[in-house]
Amino acid sequence: MFGIYLKRELGRRKKAALVIALGLALGIALVITVNSVSAGMTQAQDKVLQSLYGLGTDMTVTKARTAPTGDSSGGPRFEFDAKSDDDEDSEQSSDRVMTQGGQALKSSLVAEVAEQKGVASAVGALTLNVTKVDGSFTQGKAESSAGGQTQGQGGPGGGGGSTAAPQVQGGGASFDVNSYSVAGVDVGEQDLGPLAGSAISSGVTFTSAQSNAKVAVVSTSYAKENSYKVGSTLAISGTKYKVIGLATPDSSESTTDVYLPLKQAQTLADAAGQVTTIYVKATDSQQIDAVKAAIQKNISGTTVTTSADLADTVSGSLSTASDLAAGVGKWLSIAVLAAAFLVAALLTSSAVSRRVREFGTLKALGWPSRRVTRQVVGESVVNGLLGGVLGIALGLAAAYTVTAISPKLTAELGGTGGGVGMGGGPGGGGPGGQAAGNTMEIALSAPVSLTTVALAVGLAVAGGLIAGAMGGWRASRMRPADALRSVS
Repeated sequence: MFGIYLKRELGRRKKAALVIALGLALGIALVITVNSVSAGMTQAQDKVLQSLYGLGTDMTVTKARTAPTGDSSGGPRFEFDAKSDDDEDSEQSSDRVMTQGGQALKSSLVAEVAEQKGVASAVGALTLNVTKVDGSFTQGKAESSAGGQTQGQGGPGGGGGSTAAPQVQGGGASFDVNSYSVAGVDVGEQDLGPLAGSAISSGVTFTSAQSNAKVAVVSTSYAKENSYKVGSTLAISGTKYKVIGLATPDSSESTTDVYLPLKQAQTLADAAGQVTTIYVKATDSQQIDAVKAAIQKNISGTTVTTSADLADTVSGSLSTASDLAAGVGKWLSIAVLAAAFLVAALLTSSAVSRRVREFGTLKALGWPSRRVTRQVVGESVVNGLLGGVLGIALGLAAAYTVTAISPKLTAELGGTGGGVGMGGGPGGGGPGGQAAGNTMEIALSAPVSLTTVALAVGLAVAGGLIAGAMGGWRASRMRPADALRSVS
């Protein structure tokens, strides 16, 4: 009886049911859109953090650099060999290798960090910056002129009788300066650290037997720029390394150009037994803050940075859009939903008022108030479910449109000075460094999860129950006499 009467009443009031359903649908569609865009923002931020922070890394341990003393050299020095006259135009080259990011840590600290409660694994890495200067000097020549004739390098008294002082003509220097980043990788623990966020697209990665081998893995972008391929030779400070593989970052951009075995990187930087960053993976992602506190307490002088700390430094249009989606979008959704629920309740209550004769007659026939209320609530819940279906369809369409358009957002990881940056590489804000930010461009998507769809269904049912409760309450207060009065 309930189902038959429900079907008949909904069929008679199609327009009213559609209006209520559309009101709820708009609110639900907005909630789905905001939630999906917010999820897209989170994914975009994760891509930035993943490429800079290291896949599988929960936190990093670094140490801020100390201020330079008065005796420290002001900048890098490049030394070139003296050349004879016969070699005056020959090419010369010099590399300057410097540790990048925070102050060097002892390799023994890696084991100490790994022993802390809540740490699943820890691995050390050494980040370097190599500045390469190459070019040539051209020696000038001393010349003097007499009577329109040019004398050689002999100066005055060269047969022309001229007493004019010789002048140096020509000469100079032409040098190119290139800078790139190098990361020393623990070849025995490649699932954690700077190489973990990249996949080998050509060739092979390091093996555990190559802990001190003269081999290198080069990023695909750097290889393309400098015409490197598997089997090529890469020279750094006079040491030649064989390129055994090309690495492509899994997401976003990589801030490291060349990967070497850790011992080889330490040799290049004259930093034996040292690392600049310790990458840490926790046993439980819910205990990251506790692990961070334990490391900072037990290992003094270090800076522990989690992905949450790093996320706070991400700025640009990605951060702005994320704030809008989380703030304005959230409250706008709440406001629209509240308005939709209120409109649905008012329309249901108004519809009940127009059915005084019907409900009064049903009560005269013996229907109790609870049965009348159940009937009104049932109709409202069906209207809510219809609104939910329409809202999910509209929300999915909006999310698909955002994903299809894929608006571009920029993300900047600002210099942090105290060890927050994880980039590694010139200008990338290396671990513990004070470098300028690293800018990336991210395509925004709007994924819709099953949780969001379930939320939409829940809102649809809630909207129907709220509207039905108000309408049912009003219907339950009607008496058979009200039906008689409406007839007269």
